[in-house]
Amino acid sequence: MTLLKSIVVCLVLANVGYFLWARGIAAPDTAPPQAADTTHAASVDADKSASAGASGGDEPRADPGEAAKQGLLTNLKRCISVGPFRDVAEAAHAATTLRGGGYDPRQRVADGDIWAGVWVYLQAPPSRGAADQIVAKLKAGGIDDAMEMPGPNDSSVISLGLFGEPKRAQARVAQAQALGFNPGIADRKRTGNVYWIDIDLKPTDTLINPSDLQGEAGRIVRLEVRGCPLAGASP
Repeated sequence: MTLLKSIVVCLVLANVGYFLWARGIAAPDTAPPQAADTTHAASVDADKSASAGASGGDEPRADPGEAAKQGLLTNLKRCISVGPFRDVAEAAHAATTLRGGGYDPRQRVADGDIWAGVWVYLQAPPSRGAADQIVAKLKAGGIDDAMEMPGPNDSSVISLGLFGEPKRAQARVAQAQALGFNPGIADRKRTGNVYWIDIDLKPTDTLINPSDLQGEAGRIVRLEVRGCPLAGASP
């Protein structure tokens, strides 16, 4: 009889346990694999979110070295020299023009070669008598300043004039051609005091155009733009 009661009690307990398990009251000791995967995915997403927040989203992270280079370029200063000018008047005119453009020009004097003009000339014949005849013909044709003088390479030439304006030089060439001659032209320079203007350019400034500093209308000016010389040095 006691054995029969024990069997009945076991069956009842088994049925109760099955009922509780079927209704979900008794939770398993370990989480289902799917739940574990969800937990892992959430952890990965959290890591990605933290990384994105630290790097500013999808935008690439700035390179500190590149930022430093940009800072150097922003603070870059350039000094240029404009010239050479033949005299103080030309340099003063250019300085006034530059001040009107917002610059702070500094004038200085230096030794150097400066363009003096366009030289119109003829090659002189070997015979002195033939050269005199050419000069006489030129003067009779209206070229009063024609004269024989030493030329390059120890040769003699007949000068037809030195001109600072292109129109006048071309007019003299045409005048000589009308008399049956074919003159040559060349730039002439002189040595002496010349004038330069130094300017500090801002990073956003463009280079100076020498033609903007042209003085007298039509006059030829051979100006250059170069870097400023070192202290104590001439250009």
